[in-house]
Amino acid sequence: MMNKKGFTLIELMVVVVIIGILAAVAVPKLFGMIAKSKASEVGPAAGTYVKMQQAYISEAMAIGDWVIIGYKAPGTGDKTTNFTYDGFKKGATVSTVALTVETVGWKAGNNAKLNDCAKADDNWSVTVKGEEGASEATFTSKVKNTGTSLCADLTPTFETIGK
Repeated sequence: MMNKKGFTLIELMVVVVIIGILAAVAVPKLFGMIAKSKASEVGPAAGTYVKMQQAYISEAMAIGDWVIIGYKAPGTGDKTTNFTYDGFKKGATVSTVALTVETVGWKAGNNAKLNDCAKADDNWSVTVKGEEGASEATFTSKVKNTGTSLCADLTPTFETIGK
């Protein structure tokens, strides 16, 4: 009697089909996780800005630029490999604006497309506004989530920053 060991063609094909189905499900999830991990830098950067700006407003009763409040965006030159940061900053000249002036104090844009979040300079932003004589301001955080730029899925709690 001959003893045959091994797998039949049908068994091998079933295994290949199962691996194909797993790969079809896992690969999109993997790219989604990569985009979310890159976007996870934005929330803490905005939170730091809000805390530093609020501390300055409490003392000076004005909105300060990045230099005067001591805020430095992540990375060098306000740019990382994933994001570019901008906002109310004048460079070498230190400046402030009155609390009653609504100011886009902080914004971030992704340097490359992240899933359905299109490349843009201002996909995430924080606006600052206060009232005359107040020692606190209202911070409004926004995420672009229209048309081809669906960024809210990457940073689901961003719009609660400063609240």
